Amino acid sequence: QVQLVESGGGLVQPGGSLRLSCAASGTSGSISRFNRMGWYRQAPGQEREMVATITSGGRTNYAEFVKGRFTISRDNADNMLYLQMNSLTPEDTAVYYCHALTPMFFNYWGEGTLVTVSS
Repeated sequence: QVQLVESGGGLVQPGGSLRLSCAASGTSGSISRFNRMGWYRQAPGQEREMVATITSGGRTNYAEFVKGRFTISRDNADNMLYLQMNSLTPEDTAVYYCHALTPMFFNYWGEGTLVTVSS
């Protein structure tokens, strides 16, 4: 059973930065074997949306609204997924979720971490 635990959320002023982390456990090996990992977010009253993903081969994909501002990365040795978020705006306020797609095509989600961008 894979467990994903996010951290790093909080309150930040517009224009600021945050780094989200996702610790994966119960993986029976490195997260490098996961087909894909990613970050999604859900703002109040809105549907969950993709923010950024990274495949087992290291290919990244970003939502248009974060391109040039956010960077997804992965540390296979420590089973960690990261999301560096720069130039944050109030529109980035949401709960951010870590996601993993295993080789057997099981989907796992973390509980989420709240990011609030406000002055």
